[in-house]
Amino acid sequence: MLTEMAVRQARPKEKDYKLFDSEGLYLFVGKSGLRSWRLKYRFAGRERRLVLGRYPEMGLKEARERKAEARRLLSDGRDPGIEAAKAKVERAAAAANTFELMARTWFELQKDRWTPVHAQDVIGSLEREVFPWVGSLPISQINEPMVLSVLRKIEKRGTIETAHRVRQRMSAVFVHAIAEGVGIGDPAAIVTKALKPVPRSKKRPAFLKLDELQDMLRKCEDDPASPLTKLASRFLALTAQRPGMVRALPWNEIENIAWQSTEECPHALWRVPAHRMKLEKELKGSEDYEHLVPLSPPAVQVLRAAWALTGRGPLVFPSNRNARRPLSENTLSYFYNRCGYQGRHVPHGWRASFSTIMNEWAERNGSPGDRHVIDLILAHVPEGVSGSESAYNRAAFMERRGELLGAWGAMLLAGFAEPHKMLGWPSR
Repeated sequence: MLTEMAVRQARPKEKDYKLFDSEGLYLFVGKSGLRSWRLKYRFAGRERRLVLGRYPEMGLKEARERKAEARRLLSDGRDPGIEAAKAKVERAAAAANTFELMARTWFELQKDRWTPVHAQDVIGSLEREVFPWVGSLPISQINEPMVLSVLRKIEKRGTIETAHRVRQRMSAVFVHAIAEGVGIGDPAAIVTKALKPVPRSKKRPAFLKLDELQDMLRKCEDDPASPLTKLASRFLALTAQRPGMVRALPWNEIENIAWQSTEECPHALWRVPAHRMKLEKELKGSEDYEHLVPLSPPAVQVLRAAWALTGRGPLVFPSNRNARRPLSENTLSYFYNRCGYQGRHVPHGWRASFSTIMNEWAERNGSPGDRHVIDLILAHVPEGVSGSESAYNRAAFMERRGELLGAWGAMLLAGFAEPHKMLGWPSR
């Protein structure tokens, strides 16, 4: 049997040669200087050879262990050479099946079940929060500490709900990989209880006084943020619609605006199709459930400013990185946080602001039915209202909706500069 000294002293000669150990194991020494461990064995009556590894990367002790493993396979009636080839193919397949590849495969299978906005939120969250950290790793090699590290980065920003949503999406990808035969477990399921719990209160922080909202808008619009972020913030405030609807707003939903003109557009309208609304899935395919939002003069001004930036693309407020993808779901939240309003006012809070202030205004200046009209502007469906009534109500009281949104815009932006001045553009 060989000794460590004999192996270390093996030097190349004019011809290749072998130093035998035992039970078919030997060190092959090439005239080029290559040294490798090899195993000679017989399987199915034929002599075969298997390369175990190079020396000195694989020492004598490890070579003997690999030989013992091979002989165990022989005793089980399996060819060590074939098993080694299969393992090599499996390792290559595992390396090719990265988390990102499996996630995109899973997404393509699932996206038709979701609305376009939700589908973009799903893939966008994975692209932002997960792929940069573990996307290139083989999915079978990602463990619980790696997953938790990804989620801790999200938690540190204070976005606890986002961390839980991302965990759920990662878990779905791991389960998909298991079903495809390339995953070995779901580490995202195990880390659930290691995350911070989602706050029980679903009430979103919002300012409910006009002067507070105006102070906030002024401070945010003085911030050196991108023009589209500021315009999206102002448009969200003026329309009081859900942030997801605003972020993914396509130009083809806007009607009756002359883009190259500065004249008022009294019939300007935002027509939101049912599939982009927060509705039960069976109602999303019906035109009866589209949502109509009259656009006040300040809202038209915002859209005209946005048109100068993005009018050639499909979306009013696209991502800074890709004109065909909507603004990130976190862009406005980060914007408000950076301006000092974390935990005080969130993008969704504009709906509560509008509802509270306009209902108080309506008690003093409006008509008895204004509370109902305000709910229609917000696309709220009162409990006990039938499907047919709901469909009718979505198009009802359009003139009054426009008047209330106009009053809201005039109050909110009293003393504010028009969008092009707010952005520092030359006078028109």
